[in-house]
Amino acid sequence: MPSHRLFKPLVLAFLLAGLVTPATAAEVHETTLDNGLKVLVLPDERAPVVTHQIWYKVGSVDEPGGITGIAHMFEHMMFKGTENLGPGEFSDIIARLGGEENAFTGRDFTGYYQTLAANELETVMRWEADRMANLEIDPEEFAREKEVVKEEWRSRVRDNPNARLNQLLYATAFTSSGYHHPIIGWKTDIDAYTVEDLQRWYREHYAPNNATLIVVGDVEPPAVVELAERHYGKVAQRALSPAKPREEMTQHGLKRANLGIPANLPHLTMGYKVPSLVTAAEARTAYALAVTSGILAGDSGARLNNDLVRAGKLSAASAGYNLNARETTLFTVDATPRDGQSLDEVERLLREQIERLKNEPVEKDELERIKAQVVASDVYQRDSLFYQGMKLGIYETVGLDYRLADRFVAGVRAVTVDDVQAVAREYFRDDGLTIATLEPASDESTTLPSPTGGIDRVH
Repeated sequence: MPSHRLFKPLVLAFLLAGLVTPATAAEVHETTLDNGLKVLVLPDERAPVVTHQIWYKVGSVDEPGGITGIAHMFEHMMFKGTENLGPGEFSDIIARLGGEENAFTGRDFTGYYQTLAANELETVMRWEADRMANLEIDPEEFAREKEVVKEEWRSRVRDNPNARLNQLLYATAFTSSGYHHPIIGWKTDIDAYTVEDLQRWYREHYAPNNATLIVVGDVEPPAVVELAERHYGKVAQRALSPAKPREEMTQHGLKRANLGIPANLPHLTMGYKVPSLVTAAEARTAYALAVTSGILAGDSGARLNNDLVRAGKLSAASAGYNLNARETTLFTVDATPRDGQSLDEVERLLREQIERLKNEPVEKDELERIKAQVVASDVYQRDSLFYQGMKLGIYETVGLDYRLADRFVAGVRAVTVDDVQAVAREYFRDDGLTIATLEPASDESTTLPSPTGGIDRVH
């Protein structure tokens, strides 16, 4: 049985990109079936293997109040049987064929995948199309799986102080956006899910015209399209309700939040509201922010580690940015203090690094080193069939053209010293900043309606 995971911005891993690539988005064969299912096929003949991924354009950002986390809960139920297969039987079929499978729920999407021998592609398509059309939500299976999700919440959120701090950061930073609530959902909402909630979610979002099929591996595109028409083509499209606008309200000043719960160490995290590749007026802005994240925390020689951690000023520090978010997102910088060090001192040290980006142009050698790392990282990702499909899926599902995946390297390479300084000055300001702190307490005086935030990779 796959292991469901919440998708934590697995971005930096994906985003950083390529020299000599096994395949590129330019080689993708694109088709749309009559029922609206988009099919992307990327041949890669290096091994007789294929990865099959189905991406639905729905994630936790689309959840209304009262059922937060339902996208993740529903992802669990997709493994609990259809009119034609019993609970877990699809997973058993994949295991017998020597393949692997999983699923993931993110803020912006939900996806399911299988990787196995290329000659078994039709088997996967038959049964994945089956659960797109014929899922059965048994009340007893649902009741059991809801307990699994509750235990996941307890282990990943309630008992994880840093996860709760991250949850608090997003809940404080975002007021009206769907990024306000965590992917796994608020605990009170998890408790209150009903079978009817899940059935409604299935009807409203799990349709071929709200999905993208991606196949990467040792295949012939015409043969893949023929199989897709044979199996997915039989699934009827449905009328999709237009999404309600959930644009984030403009922030007009610094926000602060504090979490006082039992924990081994204090922690501080800062989140600046920034555009993504989807929302930026110019793509150059998003590429510059990705490079800036690399300057701060791209490797062991990056500034936060080299200037603060190695220098003995902080115990740990990192930075992150999700270039492929569907909406305005956060550029985060966080740190753990040394023994006896105050969080005020931690904040001061991190702010000094931010001010340095604004006021001192990055040395050209440093910039080129970071860009080379970002570019090289994508090559290693593209060596994997799964990550080739993942990259296409993310771009396509968040509302970008999948061909933009091939422009990432050029975009990064084009970032200049002035670009880095410009985005730092434009976005690293207090009127878009939220600071959340974790101060260990001897007993839990504050109860948060906690779950996690990020992308959850299932199974």
